[in-house]
Amino acid sequence: MKCEGEIAIGPVHPTMLEPHRLRLFIEDEIIKEAELVIGVNYRGIELIMEGLPPEKISIISEKICGICSHIHVWCNVTVAERGSEIEVPERAEYIRAIVEEYERLHSHMLLFGHAFEVLGFETMAFRAFMIREPIMQMLKEITGGRAQNSCPIIGGIRPRCNIRDSMIPSLLERLEKFEEKLKKLLERTVNDPMIMSRIKDVGVLDKKTAKKLHALGPTARGSGVHSDMRKMGQVPIYDNFEFEEILFDDGDVFSRLAVRFYECLESVKIIKQGLNDLKTLDNKIYNPNYEIKEFKPIDVYNEAQRGQVYYSYGVDENGRVRHVKIRTPTATNLACMEAILPDHHISDAELIIASCDPCFTCTDRMIVVEKRD
Repeated sequence: MKCEGEIAIGPVHPTMLEPHRLRLFIEDEIIKEAELVIGVNYRGIELIMEGLPPEKISIISEKICGICSHIHVWCNVTVAERGSEIEVPERAEYIRAIVEEYERLHSHMLLFGHAFEVLGFETMAFRAFMIREPIMQMLKEITGGRAQNSCPIIGGIRPRCNIRDSMIPSLLERLEKFEEKLKKLLERTVNDPMIMSRIKDVGVLDKKTAKKLHALGPTARGSGVHSDMRKMGQVPIYDNFEFEEILFDDGDVFSRLAVRFYECLESVKIIKQGLNDLKTLDNKIYNPNYEIKEFKPIDVYNEAQRGQVYYSYGVDENGRVRHVKIRTPTATNLACMEAILPDHHISDAELIIASCDPCFTCTDRMIVVEKRD
């Protein structure tokens, strides 16, 4: 496409937390075409995992992402558990889900702070981070780590991650306070005409395009597409909780942010149910009597903060992992970001990308090298 000019952004940009290369082809500061490329942080993690025992690769999988580390470990150990038919105590499954919902809260709050920062509303950005901080503190109390939790292990969870009954009243009280502050943040956001003018009817991803490009997570649900793995029977423990899949139909930046706002309230609902149910469950959190068997690659899906996470691997006759495949939601959402950038002002570009909450580093699963004569 012939355009008047080109603006190149990245691989380092002050408002984006991870490296990416964005090329905007413009006319009169209006984007006509966009090209989004990643690949700077390729680490070859699947190749490193090949040939290791399943217990070791779970630790490596946690390093794929610093924001959604828990979901990677949970998916990783689930492959081994299903492939080797390992029984996991119910209490351990509950705590895995509880920690994941805490992780969803801190990730969504991080996105709110980031979005406000991109918009130039520093006060609202800091407010979002202040509201997020108690969630990080609760995660540390439960697991021992704020971001790298190392909670799931094959057969259950680590002993230090067991949520004692004495901890529950304090956790519930702080969740109530978090919920109150989150609702105030949402109210202030929707009642601020300056903020709404920047996020309403901007970066529209219509339902048809979202389906065509296989949008995932809140990016899909902001366009009215059902996509929650927790509601699709992929994560059986969530059948024990009452919660709603949040959908908005407009597909703009506001819709994608609103999905996350209301998902936070649903996550609080899930955590509260989980904490109360723990009081009635057996205290067993780990099954040590397991044996890793040989099995062919199997598929495991879960719902991370940004959408569907896919894990697959098999184990050979020597107990070594083979054919590792990992796919994160940003991998398919990248095409959506490119599709919705045209016809917007260049000042909206990074905001539109940020509203899809990309995780570029954990998406760098493969690199292609072309050999030329």
